[in-house]
Amino acid sequence: MEKHYMSPGVVTLVGAGPGDPDLLTIKAAKAIEQAELIIFDNLVSEAIRATFPAHAETYYVGKAKGHHSATQNDINQLLIKHAKQGKNVCRIKGGDSFVFGRGGEEMLLLAQKGIHVDVIPGITAASGCTTYAQIPLTHRGLAQGCTFITAHADKQLDLDWSALAKLNQTIVIYMGLSKSQLISDKLIKGGMPSNTPSAFIENGSTPQQRVFIGELAELEEIQQKNHIQSPALIVIGKVVSVAKQMQWLEQLTERAIGTDSSKSNLKLSA
Repeated sequence: MEKHYMSPGVVTLVGAGPGDPDLLTIKAAKAIEQAELIIFDNLVSEAIRATFPAHAETYYVGKAKGHHSATQNDINQLLIKHAKQGKNVCRIKGGDSFVFGRGGEEMLLLAQKGIHVDVIPGITAASGCTTYAQIPLTHRGLAQGCTFITAHADKQLDLDWSALAKLNQTIVIYMGLSKSQLISDKLIKGGMPSNTPSAFIENGSTPQQRVFIGELAELEEIQQKNHIQSPALIVIGKVVSVAKQMQWLEQLTERAIGTDSSKSNLKLSA
């Protein structure tokens, strides 16, 4: 059955992935190239912004902690306004629109307004950044599952810390930098061993990527010592040990063939 929309325009919600433009899907790249108007977030990397076509009008609506250039309502009204004008609007978000990206809210609102919405999935940061950091989300004998949570909350971070601590899974925390001490304290109090391998991945999948590995009890110390900045993920679980093994194996290989091992961006905390 053919659908009829009240608006002549269309909005495409594009997940741009964690930063590397080569991780854009073919469908996402086509949507960007065909867009008349691009509305993009703070977590859309500079390398991906460089792919925006010259013919497209662009709006930056990024949100960073303490610095919001546009409210969600402002963004909603911008999408509605230009779609009703008949434009092909590309709404680009870092990672995946449906993973802590409010894409579901925008999709429902636009549909309620009679606007045609397409959704193009992207590689979420938890998958893309951990892979670039050589940390598998699951690994036989170490973790048979993973849990993604966001530490961003309007008020209090209300989680069942005891249940999280006992999952024996990989935990990936988005937007957790400002709460690293609280996360460490709550998980340890909930029963997770204080020496559980943990990592920060800063600017994952970009040339600026930095990875710092230590233990759960050291989260705040690692962050402060290395001046870790957003965007960054926190990864907690036994799988983090795989990255340490990879570094050791790579160093052995480099020594064997006489190459320089100083280029590694993986740091082990003291």
